[in-house]
Amino acid sequence: MQNKGLVKVFAILFGLVCLYQLSFTFITNKVENDAEAFAEQKIGEDVENYPQVRETVQQRYLDSIGNQEIIAGITYESAKDKELNKGLDLKGGINVILQVSVKDILRGLANNTNDPAFNQALAEADRAQANSQENYVDLFFDAYENIPNARLASPDVFANKTLSDEINYEMSNDDVKPIIRRKIDESIGSAFEVLRKRIDKFGVTQPNIQRLGNSGRILVELPGAREIDRVQALLQSTAELEFWHVYNSNQFQNFFVQANNTLKNIVAEETETEVDTTDAPEDEIDALLAAAEDTTEVASQVNPLFDAMVQPNFQGGPVLATFTAADTATVNSYLKMSQIRSLLPSELREVKFAWGITDENSDVVPLYALRGNRQNEPALGGSVITDAIQTYDQVGRVAVSMQMNGRGAKIWEEMTGQASANQTSIAIVLDNVVYSAPSVSSGPISGGRSEITGQFSISEGQDLANVLRAGALPASADIIQSEVVGPSLGQEAIDSGIMSFVIALILVLLWMIFYYGKAGLYADVALVVNILFIFGILAGLGAVLTLPGIAGIVLTIGISVDANVLIFERIREELAKGKVQKDAIKDGFSNALSSILDANITTGLTGFILLILGTGPIKGFATTLLIGIATSLFTAIFITRLFIDGYGKNGKSLEFSTGATKGLFSNVNINFLGKRKVGYIISGILILISVVSLLTQGLNQGVDFVGGRSYTVRFDQTVNPTEIERDLIAEFGSANAKTFGAANQIKVTTKYKVEEEGTEVDNEIQQKLYSALQPYLPADLSYDNFAVGEGERELGIMQSLKVGPSIADDIKQASIWAVLGSLLVIFLYILLRFRKWQFSLGAVAAVTHDVLIVLGIFSLTYKFMPFNMEIDQAFIAAILTVVGYSLNDTVVIYDRIREFFNEHTSWAANDTINAAVNSTISRTLNTSLTTLVVLLAIFIFGGESIRGFMFALIVGVIVGTYSSVFIATPVTYDTMNKRNAKKKLSEAEAA
Repeated sequence: MQNKGLVKVFAILFGLVCLYQLSFTFITNKVENDAEAFAEQKIGEDVENYPQVRETVQQRYLDSIGNQEIIAGITYESAKDKELNKGLDLKGGINVILQVSVKDILRGLANNTNDPAFNQALAEADRAQANSQENYVDLFFDAYENIPNARLASPDVFANKTLSDEINYEMSNDDVKPIIRRKIDESIGSAFEVLRKRIDKFGVTQPNIQRLGNSGRILVELPGAREIDRVQALLQSTAELEFWHVYNSNQFQNFFVQANNTLKNIVAEETETEVDTTDAPEDEIDALLAAAEDTTEVASQVNPLFDAMVQPNFQGGPVLATFTAADTATVNSYLKMSQIRSLLPSELREVKFAWGITDENSDVVPLYALRGNRQNEPALGGSVITDAIQTYDQVGRVAVSMQMNGRGAKIWEEMTGQASANQTSIAIVLDNVVYSAPSVSSGPISGGRSEITGQFSISEGQDLANVLRAGALPASADIIQSEVVGPSLGQEAIDSGIMSFVIALILVLLWMIFYYGKAGLYADVALVVNILFIFGILAGLGAVLTLPGIAGIVLTIGISVDANVLIFERIREELAKGKVQKDAIKDGFSNALSSILDANITTGLTGFILLILGTGPIKGFATTLLIGIATSLFTAIFITRLFIDGYGKNGKSLEFSTGATKGLFSNVNINFLGKRKVGYIISGILILISVVSLLTQGLNQGVDFVGGRSYTVRFDQTVNPTEIERDLIAEFGSANAKTFGAANQIKVTTKYKVEEEGTEVDNEIQQKLYSALQPYLPADLSYDNFAVGEGERELGIMQSLKVGPSIADDIKQASIWAVLGSLLVIFLYILLRFRKWQFSLGAVAAVTHDVLIVLGIFSLTYKFMPFNMEIDQAFIAAILTVVGYSLNDTVVIYDRIREFFNEHTSWAANDTINAAVNSTISRTLNTSLTTLVVLLAIFIFGGESIRGFMFALIVGVIVGTYSSVFIATPVTYDTMNKRNAKKKLSEAEAA
């Protein structure tokens, strides 16, 4: 090998850089361990019983030493920014995809018009989106074009005052469309910036926020976030702040009396009973008539509005009355009725009724009557706010103090002056909820300062100030996909991931020494260096390490071993030909290079497809796989070569085998092509069974693909999933429960209200889940502790996932394209590399065969397997990895076939192919067994969440090894012109 000195220098320098990058992780881990020890010392023996106190003490410790130098100018805070990032599944936290409402943006651009064509197009776009992957704005434009004589540039639509600088009445629809698309993109960009500012102030280390294409979707990852409800409220709050004048309650007493009487009559009319006495016995007719009269009399005594009031207040002040939270929806429906609105006197006709904050102690809500300007809009909007901070009011309650700009200060002074003169109040309204309605008695307030008070905790006050500083979202943002992982489950994933990694590594290291002796030891050194490089690159790139990422690293061990196996097997062949050791090593590395490159490029192509089309943890898997491929090539080709050349330079003899493996597989002579018909029959039967099962039983599609919600719930005792599923069905109508890992842990899946979004629905479903599971939970486990899955007992919801139906369709479509795209890319690469379509056909036939059989096995066994076998994004990653592995094996065989055709020009085609397959059988079995050992270690010790993923890979490796020999090679042989095969392959090689 030339330039050995340069390789040594590069390897040493790169290794030092990797150690430097990883040193930040070592530093932060040490400091955080010191913080835990400090908390235990402070709290004492009961530290496990006070997890929140422990967390607070730890955080204060970290804050106190955050800027202190630890070593070489490195502080804890600077190291924290550069440490190896851990994903949600290893650290806990929340991952959400928000859908910014393009519909809301369109309404805003059209100034909330009532134009019939505009609203018809919106309604049709809503219906079309349920079964379409197109962007909402495209569906809206398509629907609008189908409405006769509908013009986007109408003054009632987009040719309004707001857009007058860009859109005029003379424009055609095609002229308006790009302007609206740009405006929507700007609004989504604005929403992205607002969310980024909110998250930056939230206090989570290493947050991730990114736009997902042009769909209006925004990905937010907050590793380590614990207060999930707070996070969801922070992300979804539009923060639309408004300042309204408030009517005095004494102006509404007559209205409420009239409204109540009107409603009483309506209720009495609806309950008036007509009794049919035609066929009734004479002695029962009087009783039936009396009962009907009683029902009507009772109905006439009901007071719909006043009976619902907890406390009326018509003596003055901003509050009209208080109601229970459960009655607010009913009262809203009353106040919206045309018969009731018509009772308002002309001076009150434009009133806007609004609810205040629910009192946590009594569960009552105050009702206010708001008065706007001439356009019935708030007198002042939140865009005038320049700063907001969490403070305390005069009696020590948490408050938020706000500062306005010059324009806002002027209007605020006018509003407070008017309120002072009329002895009325000003309501401070956030997202249609009245937070406070202070009266103004001391005259106009100048300077533009105002204050919001309410029943806030300190964190709620800080969050409110945060969202007000960041500004309002330009449109509502709904969580259409979310994943929440509890911190204890994350720690368990770390422990199981490390265990599987260590066990797999030890097994591989021992196997290489057993099979190749001292040469295997050098390969082990290169493997350890490879692992150092992978972790160092991940840390340097700021990539996120996930549990599938750990699986990718462990799988990389198999890839790295494969490269060394290819090299060592070729060296053994050269030694068997009688070459001296130096020449055998040189030729062995040279001859193996083509196979190594081809095999790793095909695997790398599937990795790139995963990286482009995958999301979340799958990107982590793809990232580590791609990095591992690159580092494996370097360490196998250069680092292993350095050790082998260094050992043999003084004439020392190096055996590439041990006593137990010397000569193993050296005289194999199997007529593989002669047995191809048996292979075809076996594969045909397996494929037929798989297809029939897929058509009849189908697959256990996960929430990723069909939408819905799933929860991993832990109990304090062994539970029966069948009994739990029965109770869940009674609560939700449809639900599924299955043991997930240990016998005291289940995974619950339900499609209940899958079409509905919002934290209210999420909370409702969790409440129902708690109610259904209460008989199986400890009596003292409250709903709040159940919902967060924390505490010393670590019971309740440990992990949750929500996927809306629209994004589920997108995920499914992207997954299908990923598989089809990988097959196309592979076909083209092999065609380019081998210059014969027969090789491409054989490879694609083999991987299609592998995919169908893996799918068939999952279809046949998912109902009784003791682990999760859902078809989700992780499964698609497994399928693509199987495709890559199968091709890896196939390409190695193809390389040897091409080589043998060039070396043995006088042999028959079938003899040449058989000899080529036999010559690679040692490498094929060695690599497959090593990879299987690695995968089995992860399957057994790697944690429940990736067990199905690993099972797919294990099946794929077995089937892929079989198909390389019995499908890919025979298909290539049967479709080629045997007479001209050697000539064409020789010409392709020369080209």
